[in-house]
Amino acid sequence: MNKERKRTRPVEVTRLPHRIEPDASRVIPRFFGADDAKTRRRIARVLTLDRDEVSRLLGYLKHDYEDQHTDIEDVWRKHFARVESFLPDNLDVGNDLDENHKLLIGAYFTMEYSIESAALFNPSMAAARDQSGLPQGSTRFIMSLRATGEGHVSSIVFRRGVVDKNNNIIVESNTPVSRPLETVPDPNFETAHFRQTLIDIGAFTTQQDRVLDRLGDEFTTYQLEVELERERASATSPSAFEECAENMLTLARSNYKYVIPDDVFPSEIVIFPSSENESRGIEDVRLVRFEEDDGSVVMYGTYTAYNGFAIFPTLLESDDLNTVEIHTMAGRYARNKGMALFPRKIGGKYAMSGRLDGENLYILESDNVRVWNEGRLAQTPKYWWEYSIIGNCGSPMETEDGWLLLTHGVGPMRQYCIGAALLDLDQPWKVIGQTREPLIMPTGEERIGYVPNVVYSCGGMIHGDKLIIPYAASDTLTTFASVTLPELLAVLKKG
Repeated sequence: MNKERKRTRPVEVTRLPHRIEPDASRVIPRFFGADDAKTRRRIARVLTLDRDEVSRLLGYLKHDYEDQHTDIEDVWRKHFARVESFLPDNLDVGNDLDENHKLLIGAYFTMEYSIESAALFNPSMAAARDQSGLPQGSTRFIMSLRATGEGHVSSIVFRRGVVDKNNNIIVESNTPVSRPLETVPDPNFETAHFRQTLIDIGAFTTQQDRVLDRLGDEFTTYQLEVELERERASATSPSAFEECAENMLTLARSNYKYVIPDDVFPSEIVIFPSSENESRGIEDVRLVRFEEDDGSVVMYGTYTAYNGFAIFPTLLESDDLNTVEIHTMAGRYARNKGMALFPRKIGGKYAMSGRLDGENLYILESDNVRVWNEGRLAQTPKYWWEYSIIGNCGSPMETEDGWLLLTHGVGPMRQYCIGAALLDLDQPWKVIGQTREPLIMPTGEERIGYVPNVVYSCGGMIHGDKLIIPYAASDTLTTFASVTLPELLAVLKKG
């Protein structure tokens, strides 16, 4: 039997009926590999099939899978290319292997992965760049969510919707197709930033310094590979060189670009881990609509890349909605989880809310959105519901009274709650006020889920006189709440 005792809230919070639940039918195709010996044996078995049998099997497979994966033949071709080197040495690929055999071999090295079979949670909400065609008083938003599937591997998915003049929230329906974006090879790297990142992660060596000096101001992954081969020839310690090369190439492959096709809807897009740094998941994107000094708009998202051993604060950025760039952030303060960018520069510098030490909130400053070396302590755990940890719940939102920052606190029984703070507009490390009691605590069914007793958000949005808070319940599903903004600001201004 659910019991709910009355709790004191700083202001009235309205929980909304919307629920965005995980859908196990949303799948993407992934490579299904094996060790070298098993790969050769699997291929050898497929090669025993005659052409008629191969054609028959492909017909079944296309019938079953091409509605869900409109590019399934392209997927099979790419996966065949990944195992082509394991074909028998006496096989003439050009003459002895027809196209259908190649496709079927690719299919045997393809699997479906249900991206949100375990959970769909930790939402972030921001006003979209395109606000055209809407009735007066409405705002179109874009929302990112953390989708988690088998093996607790997290990816980024999106929803789009509108908040109308009466603060009704309409979330667009999902499309039946999910499309993982593919990385574009050989993006350009800034040598100075690359060098600084190696220093920050404690992996910088004199060998790397020599390689970077030869690369000039910018380079591609291919150019890096060429210079590493030159360095290999003069390396006095093969083992030290291999470690040096692996660190450089891992970092290069963790910075890449996506191209978004014109015919793709936001709910189709899946950003699945693509680099070694992300191999165990992409966690908790904090979206922000950033306005540059000249009035142009860039969509940024800060997230945590996780490889099973370490975390890497990472920046997603797009200024044209056709390409998305991914960059590992650098600097001695680019560490720990939960970095959230302010929506404009303050005093000519980028600003970020971050939790450097895993316990307190800091305000970071930088001339470069990808490098963070300056920071000041802003908030420490102050009230009972945040005595273990305080962190942000997304990017700060600007009001006439100050920067409104949603926060999360961890209290007794490792219970996560959502509160709020008001920061000075010009000196955001100065806290004007914060809620003594949480705005949202997990209650009733919200306490039950993949990770119990948790409510968590990665970013809300101000719409008219309302603060809209999308939040996850126990790391399982996503819902919404709203707060009357003037009432919340009045409470925060009391200090």
